Amino acid sequence: MSEMNSPQGTDRRAIPQRSTTWAAKLADVMYAARLTPNRVSVGSVLFATLGAAALIASALVTTDGARAVWLIVAVVCIPLRLLLNMLDGMLAVERGMHTPTGDLFNEVPDRVADLMLLAAAGYATLGIWATSSIDWGVVIGWAAASAAVMTAYVRTLGAANGVGNFFGGPMAKPARMWVLVVASLASLFEPLFDGRGLFLATGLVIILVGSVVTVIMRLKRIAAALQVRKADVS
Repeated sequence: MSEMNSPQGTDRRAIPQRSTTWAAKLADVMYAARLTPNRVSVGSVLFATLGAAALIASALVTTDGARAVWLIVAVVCIPLRLLLNMLDGMLAVERGMHTPTGDLFNEVPDRVADLMLLAAAGYATLGIWATSSIDWGVVIGWAAASAAVMTAYVRTLGAANGVGNFFGGPMAKPARMWVLVVASLASLFEPLFDGRGLFLATGLVIILVGSVVTVIMRLKRIAAALQVRKADVS
């Protein structure tokens, strides 16, 4: 599947795991349990909510052991959010369960999940880059969350203008979440050098910069596609 598909909102990102046996079996189990794609989409938000709460809690506890527990909870919840994001599409497309509101449930929960997890990661860095009046870790968390939403917004502009969804760029949703997972795992080693919040702050900077680059790349490709379409019409 190319990064740009037909100009429909139901276009999907190419995910290699979607064609694996284990993914198909999980989708079969959900189908047999009569779980609808929309419910699975909402379930992804529940995992994102738990993961976000765990990230915030990791900043509020005072002991390294308790912080490690909350970070591990976040590390588990973030991939589960991605898994359900994949399975809702498999139910909708491969199992023929797409509904009139499916596109809304496919997009809105994703954006809510991105906002919660990335903003919460910012709060998990409390104090690492703080001045007397501003905690820059929190600011970067919200900036990364906003930039993540912008990547999706720009992608949908391609479909809205009839040239398709563009999924390219270095910091699409899966990349953002795996950077956050790696940063959370690395944070387990913070007690070795007294750098509480440093890895998450660094991960958020990477996500922010990568998301801005992704937005620019997608805008350029959408603009080029619109120019090509105009030339073809002419």
